[in-house]
Amino acid sequence: MTDQREHILGCACDLYLEAGLEGFSMRKLAQQVGVTAPALYRHFENREDLLLQVVGEAHNVLGSYLYRALSAPTPGQRFSAAGEAYLEFALEHPRYFQIMHAFAEHLGLSEVPAELEERTAAVKRFWDDRVRECMDSGVLRRDDPDRVGLTLWAHAYGLLSLYLRGLLDAPESAFRVLYSDSFARILRGLGTSEYGAELDHHLLSHSGEPDSSGISVLEGGTP
Repeated sequence: MTDQREHILGCACDLYLEAGLEGFSMRKLAQQVGVTAPALYRHFENREDLLLQVVGEAHNVLGSYLYRALSAPTPGQRFSAAGEAYLEFALEHPRYFQIMHAFAEHLGLSEVPAELEERTAAVKRFWDDRVRECMDSGVLRRDDPDRVGLTLWAHAYGLLSLYLRGLLDAPESAFRVLYSDSFARILRGLGTSEYGAELDHHLLSHSGEPDSSGISVLEGGTP
């Protein structure tokens, strides 16, 4: 991707998250980018096409993080590395994290284009594969990989959304501990007895962690 294109997509992401679809226009975006509106139309058909390309790029970046986990030698380590990769993606690219989960109707579309739908499906398959191989290797108890994958994704997405929206009163270092410990707790119910013992050791080692203290959910926040 060229620097100019990356700059346009970044500005488009910011404008959409700030103003929503109703407040998003090619004219406003052109002002932020520092070009004329006709210059944008040479690269994008309309605002919907541009925003879809933003979402597509967000999936590309997420994929580049997740697929690094495949270099880990064991199913359990790949599983853990994938969870850490999702955390790093969200903290390092919060704009992409927030916009990539927008529903089609939020972009004024009647349906999601096939290419973007396939990218979304590829991410789901990645998670399901990590869960399935952990079940096959005895890290996780036998269950429906799709449903377990959905449970874990929803848990990660919920925690990260709370943090990025400012609804958790915690510095990043404390949130990282919270993220790790929260998953250890939920995985104790999904893992084999051997894996559960490892998770108990992890939680015990963090029991006196100063960064994990003082985290609270802010009431009255806007989700």
